[in-house]
Amino acid sequence: MTSFEVTPGMRRLGASVLGMEAIVAGLITPVAISVGKVEPVLAVSVGIGLAVVCVVVAGLLKRPSGYVAGSVVQVLAIATGFLVPTMFFLGAIFTALWITAIIVARRVEGATSR
Repeated sequence: MTSFEVTPGMRRLGASVLGMEAIVAGLITPVAISVGKVEPVLAVSVGIGLAVVCVVVAGLLKRPSGYVAGSVVQVLAIATGFLVPTMFFLGAIFTALWITAIIVARRVEGATSR
C-alpha cells in the first residue's frame, strides 16, 4: 500500500478549495428556495450542512483521512445538483480544483525538496 504524505502546500490548497466551496454551498440555500422551489428546511439543511462539513473537513487536512473526507465532500457537492441543477457543474469544477490542488502541491513541493 502506498503511503499518502500530507504536505503543507496540500493543506493550504485543499483548505482554500474547501473554503470557497463552503461559501458556494451556503449560497445555494436561497437559490434552492427561490428558484428551485425546494422546501426551506431541506434547502437550509443541505446548503448550510454542506458548508459546515466543508469547514470541518478543512480542519482535518492534517491527516490523510481528511483527504478521503474531502473527496466525499466533492461527491456530496455534485449531488446537490439534484436540488439546484447548476451545482452539477459547480460541483464538477470544485472536484477538478480539489484534484488539481493535491496534484499541484505534491509536484511543487517535490520539486522544491530536491
